[in-house]
Amino acid sequence: MELTRRHFAKTAAGAAAFAALGTHARQAFAARDKEMNILCWEGYNTDNVLGPFRKAFPGVTARAESGTSDPDMINKLRAGELKVWDLINVNQPWARQQLFPEKLIKPLSKDRFLPYFATMSPEFSAPYPLAFAESGELIGMPQRYGPFSFVVNTDKISRKTAEDQGWSIFLDPAMKGRFGVLTYDNWNVIHLCLTAGINPFKAVGADGVTKFTDTTKKVFEGAKMLSDDLVAMNTALINGEIDAYFTGGTYTASPARFDGATNIRAITPNSGPVDGKGGIVWIELTSVVNNPDVSPLAEEFLHFVQKPEIAKAVSFAEGTYNPVSQMGNPDTFKMWSNVELDAIQWDSLTEELSRSVDFSIVPDYEELLKIYTVAKRR
Repeated sequence: MELTRRHFAKTAAGAAAFAALGTHARQAFAARDKEMNILCWEGYNTDNVLGPFRKAFPGVTARAESGTSDPDMINKLRAGELKVWDLINVNQPWARQQLFPEKLIKPLSKDRFLPYFATMSPEFSAPYPLAFAESGELIGMPQRYGPFSFVVNTDKISRKTAEDQGWSIFLDPAMKGRFGVLTYDNWNVIHLCLTAGINPFKAVGADGVTKFTDTTKKVFEGAKMLSDDLVAMNTALINGEIDAYFTGGTYTASPARFDGATNIRAITPNSGPVDGKGGIVWIELTSVVNNPDVSPLAEEFLHFVQKPEIAKAVSFAEGTYNPVSQMGNPDTFKMWSNVELDAIQWDSLTEELSRSVDFSIVPDYEELLKIYTVAKRR
């Protein structure tokens, strides 16, 4: 597909401008016409997603690199890789609070992308406010999302008990030696704040630091196992080695549930310290990088992943499974089987989201991380 002439030379003036470019500039532009690079969370980098895109655009080189944290991916752009990437896929606060203000991403065409919000799930169809800069520009498209708190084996701890007790369950002396910690450090810091009864998304103050320190020590002293491997955590739950694990959600519980272990369930507390809520929901936004030579394929990819079959591929990428905002469209929703819907806890998703606040940036993260790191070495 000849995207250069369709996107660059839409008018006679555009065509004249293209013709006026020097030979090397025209060659460089044409080269980017066949190349698209995305920096993303795992899922968009799978053949299930990139394979159909390459097939739809023959001759295109589509490359994706999976990151390990939002700040790490953002720092790649800051460190000189702005000219490398065409799209970046990170969690919801970063686009509005850092990427756009620092001119690391560029606005999307509202004419092209706003209509997609109308058929998204109710949480996004308004449209979702964090997809916009404060000045009104559309700066990212939402897709994957999910509540993220903790996980239990409901054969050992009922869903009602876990939801009612919330984070305090991990401070209960009776739970000592009965739970694990999935060591996703940035999430652990947030969840330890919630366990301590403090809001991680505001400055915690001296009193908050003391509460966080005491809570972190108690949680690590009570944990039977630590691992950054979600499969290991789910296996320990299934085998009865532990009854719960600290930090987890639909994302981490879904592989076990899809394999038939539906007693493994992600829990969103009924209440907590952030406006009365104790759950956090992450929502990925994919944005076009402010690459001075950005590929026209960037917006094509954003358009492509809205398609029902591709949205399903993103939802059920290799290894973990998540809801996607496009499931509000009946033509998209019908792509999921009942077993797949059960794997992502569709039955309670709306209820859990009502008890969750948006994931946001932790202002005292560096200080809290130091305390956490010391306690983790126990």
